[in-house]
Amino acid sequence: MSKTTNVMIVGVGGQGTLLASRIIGNVAIKCGFDVKVSEVHGMSQRGGSVVTYVKFGEKVHSPLISEGEADILLAFEQLEAYRYMQYVGKGGKLLVNTQQMDPMPVITGAAQYPSDILGKIAAKGVEVIEVDALALALEAGNVKSVNVALIGLMAKHLDIDKQVWLDALRDTVPAKFLEVNLKAFELGYR
Repeated sequence: MSKTTNVMIVGVGGQGTLLASRIIGNVAIKCGFDVKVSEVHGMSQRGGSVVTYVKFGEKVHSPLISEGEADILLAFEQLEAYRYMQYVGKGGKLLVNTQQMDPMPVITGAAQYPSDILGKIAAKGVEVIEVDALALALEAGNVKSVNVALIGLMAKHLDIDKQVWLDALRDTVPAKFLEVNLKAFELGYR
């Protein structure tokens, strides 16, 4: 892997996007890559958008990813996938959790959650790989392991040895949550 790999993570506050970026960053470090991570918080404490960029390669100059540059857009929720799909570059992939989380305008009744989001994304020519990461997290034993189930799915699409991912999980995830997260990773990887 000689070129820079651009991973953009999008989700809602509280979904574990920041832990996901730390895990991916640790994987890249273990592989000997130069790594840059940048976090953009919206109203994350109130369920707003959270965007994280992880770039790694031989030499990375900036952590930011522009529209059309993401090799992987890892979306923790459908509406966030739709909101940021233009960042997926040519040949890139959008890995999306099929979960829907109502934003505040939907909760208050001021708006409706859009229908057929994944169909609309696919119609734009973006390669979409969808997974019910919430179901995988529940199967693993903890709803909060959605992020690691998605990382497992992403690991299948990057040319990095699976053991490196497992080692990074062991180094990053708190011990009391490690077993459930290892299980979530395996479920996502499959």
